[in-house]
Amino acid sequence: MALNNKITNWARKRVWIVGASTGIGAALAAQLHALKAKVAVSARSADKLDEIVVRLGNDRAMALPLDITKVETIKDAETKLVAAWGGYDLVVFMAGDYTAMRAWELDLKVAKQMVTINWEGFLNGLSIVIPRFMAAKAGGIALVSSVAGYRGLPKSLVYGPTKAALINLAEVLYLDLKEKGLDVYVICPGFVKTPMTDKNDFEMPSLITPEEAATEIIRGFEKGEFEIHFPKGFTRMLKALRLLPYSMYFPAIKKSTKL
Repeated sequence: MALNNKITNWARKRVWIVGASTGIGAALAAQLHALKAKVAVSARSADKLDEIVVRLGNDRAMALPLDITKVETIKDAETKLVAAWGGYDLVVFMAGDYTAMRAWELDLKVAKQMVTINWEGFLNGLSIVIPRFMAAKAGGIALVSSVAGYRGLPKSLVYGPTKAALINLAEVLYLDLKEKGLDVYVICPGFVKTPMTDKNDFEMPSLITPEEAATEIIRGFEKGEFEIHFPKGFTRMLKALRLLPYSMYFPAIKKSTKL
């Protein structure tokens, strides 16, 4: 059962991707542009964004540099986007920060940076886009979380909780905004080969490419799914683990991760 409107014609969509300079975001921008959507790409790195726009072609692509931790830069970018295109139809918030961390390695400065980007940054973005979508009584908001948010995992001391918060946030947004005419999505990827995951020093099961991840995300939008999770074999296994009592979950995770 589709919980959102199915997107059947990308040529009529204006998509704003926040966190698009590399990895999944850049791949998603390329694939949506190939489907004839207008694509605005945002991140802190203006040079990388400009390179993406050059590759895609300037006719339906726009670079909007911003810092998701500074709400005024998001507002400035949105003002430029509305001036150029008259508005936007779908926003994908996928900016993120990640550092593997065990409890005895807690670095408060690094931890707070992850919270600022992965949680507070999303709230900054929502504070800008929700009023415009509410006024239009239409629009879509996608939050990129992670399967790390399903349950506690080793080396995910701060990253996991921020992603769990985004899943909960998306659920609340759906309950509040769906009846107002808006679509809400939460995207939960497994392991994707990106500069972020390249830092991992452990085996990453079912690792996929950013291009494969982007294809799955687009498929989820087209099906009208609320939760878009992939690769399915891996994510369904993790979903099953969520059902276990702690007495079974903790030993299973320790055994499977060897951590």
